[in-house]
Amino acid sequence: MRLVFAGTPETALPSLRTLIDSTRHEVVAVVTRPDAQTGRGRKVHPSPVAELAEEAGIEVLRPAKAGDPAFLERLRALDPDCCPVVAYGALLPQSALDVPKQGWINLHFSLLPAWRGAAPVQHAVLHGDEITGAATFQIVKELDAGPVYGVVTEEIRPDDTSGALLERLSVSGAGLLAATLDGVEDGTLAARQQPAEGVSLAPKINVEDARVDWSAPAMRVDRLVRACTPSPGAWSTFREQRVKLGPVTPVPDAPALAPGEITATKHQVLVGTATHPVALGEVQPQGKRLMGAAEWARGSRLSEGDRLA
Repeated sequence: MRLVFAGTPETALPSLRTLIDSTRHEVVAVVTRPDAQTGRGRKVHPSPVAELAEEAGIEVLRPAKAGDPAFLERLRALDPDCCPVVAYGALLPQSALDVPKQGWINLHFSLLPAWRGAAPVQHAVLHGDEITGAATFQIVKELDAGPVYGVVTEEIRPDDTSGALLERLSVSGAGLLAATLDGVEDGTLAARQQPAEGVSLAPKINVEDARVDWSAPAMRVDRLVRACTPSPGAWSTFREQRVKLGPVTPVPDAPALAPGEITATKHQVLVGTATHPVALGEVQPQGKRLMGAAEWARGSRLSEGDRLA
């Protein structure tokens, strides 16, 4: 099939590489978000998908909106059979959905109808799910509600961050997407409507959502930090300055500490929660580099009464 691939971040790269290497399908163009400022220098860079497409000599379309007339005209001229989508990051109007003969097929990183929305992996980690996965489905106007072609499952490990889990899903999901497109081309695969039961929503987790509440149980603190790693990054404040926190480790047998209270030993930096303490992993003070918790504690010269808040 003639494909126009839509995607933006690194998460989409395994799928795009798989389809570029396919002997059955031809990626005639990619659609991605416009170049954006990234990094400390805030320089403008193309998206990871745009970079890979340009390396492969594939046309790159960067519409400000997917409903722009010039974009729709070019999309129609490309005459795609299908438009696979992986983390494109923008809404698709009906005028765009109507262009490809086989529609737009999205790879979504949850077992639909669970965790519809922008942050399915983060919410799966945050809520303590034991199993998640990826699903391919036909895009319709309603958010992530289209009929499903296929799924793969993935166990969520006790120490999984959303970044580590998403990396695994992006690889297994790439195989699922390719198999889905093969089945659609052959006419051997039909999509099934999602059940009405079991719908849950996964809205974007913003910076304020990522602030650690030390009055929560240790399990909740652990899940929040892992869910927000690497993005948007869990954080707290120390002496009225923000500190970014890497994954923590619950320590059930440690002596109790008040929520947010800090104590340092030779090998651990413990912080109190509503239940038992957690051991800090990596810490990044405001304006400084990422460092181990013990190094941070030594440099901070902790005193009695110091807290994370």
